[in-house]
Amino acid sequence: MTLVAGVDSSTQSCKVVVVDAETGEIRRAGQAAHPDGTEVDPAAWHAALDKAIVAAGGLDDVAALGIGGQQHGMVCLSDDGEVVRPALLWNDTRSAGAAGDLAAELGEPGAWAEAVGSVPVASFTVTKLRWLARHEPEAAARTATVCLPHDFLTWRLTGELTTDRGDASGTGYWSPAEGGYRPDLLELAMGRAPAVPRLLAPAESAGRTASGVLVSAGTGDNMAAALGLGIRPGDVVVSLGTSGTVFAVAESSCADPSGEVAGFADATGRFLPLVCTLNAARVLDAAARLLGVDHEELSRLALSAPPGADGLTLVPYLEGERTPNRPDATGAVHGLRLDNATPAHLARAAIEGMLCGLADGLESLLRVGVRADRVLLIGGAARSDAVRRIAPTVFGRPVLVPPAGEYVAEGAAIQAAWALSAQTSPARALPEAPEPPRWERPGLTTYEADPAPELRERYAEARDHVLNR
Repeated sequence: MTLVAGVDSSTQSCKVVVVDAETGEIRRAGQAAHPDGTEVDPAAWHAALDKAIVAAGGLDDVAALGIGGQQHGMVCLSDDGEVVRPALLWNDTRSAGAAGDLAAELGEPGAWAEAVGSVPVASFTVTKLRWLARHEPEAAARTATVCLPHDFLTWRLTGELTTDRGDASGTGYWSPAEGGYRPDLLELAMGRAPAVPRLLAPAESAGRTASGVLVSAGTGDNMAAALGLGIRPGDVVVSLGTSGTVFAVAESSCADPSGEVAGFADATGRFLPLVCTLNAARVLDAAARLLGVDHEELSRLALSAPPGADGLTLVPYLEGERTPNRPDATGAVHGLRLDNATPAHLARAAIEGMLCGLADGLESLLRVGVRADRVLLIGGAARSDAVRRIAPTVFGRPVLVPPAGEYVAEGAAIQAAWALSAQTSPARALPEAPEPPRWERPGLTTYEADPAPELRERYAEARDHVLNR
């Protein structure tokens, strides 16, 4: 039996799974926490990876490893390979002004979308580089190379600074349509173009660890989740984690001039149009904290209230928002009356509001031509019974929930197995042959309910009120 390992280096923690390369069966797993905050010393990620590997029983019997990492984070390295400053994470919004300036400087609306598939917002690496150049010019001057979180970990494991097309497509200076970097956009952001990681093909390997474990190209967390779920064109995934994402696999690149849809690449040679919101599972955390209950009780309360919460509507912009691009927005409760001022109504409104924010993202994907034959619901908040039962009313179609799993880490393991296979069949490493291993994923549960368009309409009114004030 051949074993491979997959890593999910997310915002909050590092998780490692060791799986059978042929079947995908998880043999063991481990995890370690990451520091809080929106800027982190990248050394903390490496330390957490080491701890998670130990907790997973080590890598002595593992043939290959892949890393799925949080997207967009800015890691700056000096000439001698030292970290210049703490990494700015995707959810650090201090570069919102820089994003607006860069969008205006490139020219007519939609120029960024045509150039790199996405209009930059505060989460994108390119905007953080502009912020760095303006606010920390000494640190910017010391930056010889810029890379992403998964790139950094791959480098620490192999000594090679590499990336993949999926994660690179979230920087704002790599073009999915052209398949290459845009140094002119790096120069626009910083006044010069620092070095960037070497791009690997989907099944290519970055090198080996000191102990001989093959390390695959790695990718961004959303791209790894798509691999882990085995999604194909026609599947739309709604992921309810720290952030909320709605994404799908597509055969052609996407350029949305409105900026709502990010035209990312995936980890196989295809594309991954994606909408991201800053507010997902933490909306439920906040509601539970406000009501003084745990998540199980929050779910029970929500299901005891009527659909639509008798007109109580929550706009869930509790940490600003990325889609729509309102980094300074705040949450709001609308329609509060004596008859709906109950814990159950607020619990229902919190879940419906969170889901409505993601449903806006689904509508954006449909607008740019993405197929939505089925919706798959994943992420921490998808474990809630209330979320599962309410989701079909909001999305207006059946919702399929896979068994709970570590899909980012499992997707990274699939990539590791692919890279291992490519060692004996090099042709499979080519980007024009995007056929990674597929592991069986039994146990999908389908949830159906009557659509509630009036709920979406009421949410839209409350949302627009927040955005226009």
